[in-house]
Amino acid sequence: MVLQRLKHDDVVVLGLPRGGVPVAFEVARALGAPLDVILVRKVGVPFQPELAMGAIGEDGVRILDPDVLRMTGITEAEFTGVERRERSELDRRAVQFRGNRPRVPLEGRTAVVVDDGIATGSTALAALQVAKAHGAARVILAVPVAPRSTLARLAEAADEVVCLESPDPFFAVGQWYRNFSQTSDEEVVTLLRTAGHGRVAATFTADGSDDPPIRDDDVDVQAGRVSLSGHLFMPEVCVGLVVFAHGSGSSRHSPRNRYVASVLNDAGLGTLLVDLLTRKEEVDRSKVFDIDLLAQRLKEVTGWLRSQPDLGTSAIGFFGASTGAGAALMAAAGPGSDIAAVVSRGGRPDLAGSELHHVTAPTLLIVGGNDDVVLDLNRTSLERLASVKELTVVPGATHLFEEPGALETVASLARDWFLRYLVQPTG
Repeated sequence: MVLQRLKHDDVVVLGLPRGGVPVAFEVARALGAPLDVILVRKVGVPFQPELAMGAIGEDGVRILDPDVLRMTGITEAEFTGVERRERSELDRRAVQFRGNRPRVPLEGRTAVVVDDGIATGSTALAALQVAKAHGAARVILAVPVAPRSTLARLAEAADEVVCLESPDPFFAVGQWYRNFSQTSDEEVVTLLRTAGHGRVAATFTADGSDDPPIRDDDVDVQAGRVSLSGHLFMPEVCVGLVVFAHGSGSSRHSPRNRYVASVLNDAGLGTLLVDLLTRKEEVDRSKVFDIDLLAQRLKEVTGWLRSQPDLGTSAIGFFGASTGAGAALMAAAGPGSDIAAVVSRGGRPDLAGSELHHVTAPTLLIVGGNDDVVLDLNRTSLERLASVKELTVVPGATHLFEEPGALETVASLARDWFLRYLVQPTG
């Protein structure tokens, strides 16, 4: 990665919400750096709002454009009136994204401002100015794609600009993404809570040196007559493999499952996050809740893994969320199954029906203490499981484990369960 040279510097990675935050999360993870959002609001001329006369940031930061103010004749009182409205929105978004957590301080540090791509660059320019006003010693703009003309202008405001692609002609950011679906507020909140104010975990060997993965690839998994999209991560030293079965309405891009996968990766576990339905199938609600189909796909995905020459000998576990947990348990059932362990997060194990009696893999059910209906279903399902089993309730957590520290608890529980049952004893 181009930014890898910053790994040992005092860096804070700042994502522009919403789309820049998932990209910033991966940058922070690669650098082992703290992650935060950088919140800015352009202050538009009252009678021509698209023309910015300044910008504002948190903690009272304000930046004025003297040329626009002089040209338009805007008074201090008029600027303050517009600023007051924009600051109200900025403060609202700060609470929405961070909750009660304070802004990560930038004084004397290197701020890496990240977006998912740039078109006009006006918001990125404001973010660079705000980062400097917050006291950053050095400000770097990092984006995957942007037009050359915009980069030239932004280079005057940043200490350094890093851009992977600057195509000409440039039409729109979305044309350079395979998946440019809108980032939700929920995803931003989840990623920020996941990162907290510590450093987003990078992958290291036991002696602390860098441990590049063998595989970190988007893959096409052949499952019967269809090809399924997935992402495979294999650490240099892999002690086992975990296949993720997502719930309805989710995908391999789920920020919660991606976070859990990163914790497993750091413990030496490989992960495959895979969509069990094709894009065309995803819009058919009958298929979304067809547990038999999903379980069969999961078996076929496992067969594909076994066929890979560099993966075939690893013990395999399933991590299922919501309806995906029912599919995982059904796929793990039966005397011929060689699945070594199953973990369910807020899952519906009851959807596996009578197959629960035939699950032989050690199974951990994790449920939020405030997820009442699902908790009752898990308690009933636990009684029907004949394998080694455990139900762990995360106090105060709801179905999506959005509460501070809840998802971290899930990831730690899953990691420990898989390490106990996937790692083969030696000697």
